[in-house]
Amino acid sequence: MTVGDQFDRPFRDLRISVTDRCNFRCPYCMPKQAFGPDHRFLPRDELLTYEEIEQVTRIFVDLGVSKVRITGGEPLLRRDLPKLVSRLVAIDGLNDLTITTNGVLLRQLCQPLRDAGLTRITVSLDSLDDQTFRVMNDVDVPVAKVLDGIEAAYDSGLDPIKINTVVQRGVNDNTFVDLARYFRGRGPIVRFIEYMDVGTTNGWHLDEVVPAHEIIEKINAEFPIEPIDPSYSGEVARRWRYRDGHGEIGVIASVSKPFCSTCTRMRLSPEGQLYTCLFASNGHDLRALVRGRASDETIANFIADIWRRRDDQYSQIRSAQTLQMPRIEMSYIGG
Repeated sequence: MTVGDQFDRPFRDLRISVTDRCNFRCPYCMPKQAFGPDHRFLPRDELLTYEEIEQVTRIFVDLGVSKVRITGGEPLLRRDLPKLVSRLVAIDGLNDLTITTNGVLLRQLCQPLRDAGLTRITVSLDSLDDQTFRVMNDVDVPVAKVLDGIEAAYDSGLDPIKINTVVQRGVNDNTFVDLARYFRGRGPIVRFIEYMDVGTTNGWHLDEVVPAHEIIEKINAEFPIEPIDPSYSGEVARRWRYRDGHGEIGVIASVSKPFCSTCTRMRLSPEGQLYTCLFASNGHDLRALVRGRASDETIANFIADIWRRRDDQYSQIRSAQTLQMPRIEMSYIGG
């Protein structure tokens, strides 16, 4: 079934958040002042079970989804995650399954994930400078821990690996070129992401955004790069390759050059709320239908109707008014 929204954007990508918990407290995503010791996370019985996630994913695939990304919170905190992977990779028509993780638990889990059928992974890594990295994760985790996880992931056969780096002025804007230098020619593709106004707790300011053109200029000054075509229609990262053939990087310009017009994503929260935008204010309760034993056809019609009515274009209309709107936290539905 082909489903288009109010701007004729097709439905192709699903992000599944399996937990709202995380072992980092990155200020741009899950700041300690909002997610401290007294914060109430979702009880386990409220989370969608793996059986429920498999059921709804099959329905999403029948509606046109071909790519699924498992996110969080930190998804590797969810118990027995390889069991979910093995269920999802068996779905006919699902062509691409990946996980975004902070990498802390990769050393222990990369081989079980690979054995379950996972073929690639994305690791969030904001700096190679240990002091900067500890400040950005705000739980004093050393960068060596994540680098070790990336190495273990490669050894397990997870390839390709992508690295996601949020660039924030005054925080890590003096270290991001180090990441390009370190991974250049080694295989991983580093994707530099403009600091976004996700949620309402990260204290976002426009002057903290390092725009894509500045990121590109700084990397090009050391390692000449040239633009290349996207891998597929709707790809959010603009691709650049090193002129000497030593790989490529990506830049996600979600603030300076929004890509709402080609967005094909829907997001599923840990307890079964559907969100049609990273900056959404409200979700749609899918879990009630699933646990109420609604038919697959009823669930499919519910999802399709939500997508057909979708008219989100937050980043393209970003303004003082939209910044004051309530928004779901990124740690709850993934980036």
